[in-house]
Amino acid sequence: MITTDNGSRIVRLGAGAGFARDRIEPALDLARRGKLDYLIFECLAERTIALAQQQKQKSPELGYDPMFEARMRAVLPIQREQGFRIVTNMGAVNPAAAGRLAKAIAEELNISGLRIAVVEGDDVLPQVKRSSTRFLETGDPLSTRSNELIAANAYLGVAGICEALEAEADIVICGRVSDPALFLGPLVHEFGWSMTDWDRLGTGTLVGHMLECAGQVTGGYFADPGYKDVADLGHLGFPIGEVSAAGELVVTKLPGTGGCVTAATCKEQLIYEIHDPRAYYQPDVIADFSEVRIEEVGQDRVRLTGAKGSPRPADLKVSVAYRDGYIGEGQISYAGAGAAAKARLAGDIVRQRLALAKVDIDELKIDLIGIDSLHGNNLGGSAEPYEVRLRVAARVKTQTLAEAVAREVESLYTNGPAGGGGVAHLNREVIAVQSVLLPREQANAVVTILEA
Repeated sequence: MITTDNGSRIVRLGAGAGFARDRIEPALDLARRGKLDYLIFECLAERTIALAQQQKQKSPELGYDPMFEARMRAVLPIQREQGFRIVTNMGAVNPAAAGRLAKAIAEELNISGLRIAVVEGDDVLPQVKRSSTRFLETGDPLSTRSNELIAANAYLGVAGICEALEAEADIVICGRVSDPALFLGPLVHEFGWSMTDWDRLGTGTLVGHMLECAGQVTGGYFADPGYKDVADLGHLGFPIGEVSAAGELVVTKLPGTGGCVTAATCKEQLIYEIHDPRAYYQPDVIADFSEVRIEEVGQDRVRLTGAKGSPRPADLKVSVAYRDGYIGEGQISYAGAGAAAKARLAGDIVRQRLALAKVDIDELKIDLIGIDSLHGNNLGGSAEPYEVRLRVAARVKTQTLAEAVAREVESLYTNGPAGGGGVAHLNREVIAVQSVLLPREQANAVVTILEA
């Protein structure tokens, strides 16, 4: 922690990841040179928690982030040297197994005295099953999916993180907590903010929101060649948040790294995934970003102030995962004169073959990648492409039917237009995710401490 000339304290938070398979190298650079108080790995999304559920179905010792081991092996020796603390949601649906693995890695690396906190309590499947709730996205009763339910994970707030930090944990491994809570928790702990000081909590939520996507705020995802050029994206640096007890935030990055931190990058991140800037619902507060002020105060230094908050919602959002059939997919490429016409003919053939075979299809998509796969025929270009890739994907009820879809695409090698090649196919089970609301008293954080 830094103390300024006027005696105020500054907490330095480093964003070590913005999604599950993010790069490791920028996080290690932050760990070595960032003079951090906390290195925070935000790696969990609705999609990744569904994939984690699939892994846990295969083995009770799986279900945490697939890069957890690699990250811990790389960063723990630096943590021991530099003294920062780690907070992460890489526990996914099995934070207890991740905690045991972190302990084993520390012992293997001869790192002793490490306190590892596991934060659980987000698994609320029994509570959700007993409820009469409806899905927020469709309005359908949860009971319509009762036979396919796999898991239900509530978005917890900072309570478990703060308890772990108060217990002097060096590493805090969470499951499903809200993304900004990973950053808000350390601030509440360090500054002693009241859990009813809504404006402070709103400010801390702004901090988390600005940093949670890591490289996005330093120029990644922002770049648009010729319009918004960003230098040296191959060496993109991840952000650091410098936060005062009053809640003032400065977003910056390490010198010598690629990318940029500007008012423009911060403005884009500010509105990213925000439905209503006046009411950003979080477990601990309803944040209000509508009066946030953004000011460049130096090279790659942007100050943000003015976030507010109002009392937290009565209910918690819960991600519900359930089995929803299978996807069968096949792809094939055509090149040269008439490539698009060949691909369209190939798609028509597959559609006809699936009808003849009476394959029961819930949803079918036949796309020409690069022409109509994103926006349909409405925005497709008129120029004749030299090469095109056909993709056929169908959502069906069984793996056997999914294989039948992929097989028909592969059959185009000798039973379709001339010149097809590069066939790829896959079939996979669909773990769908929708959301419900649950009274907050039905989901409480539970903290377990492990010592290496």
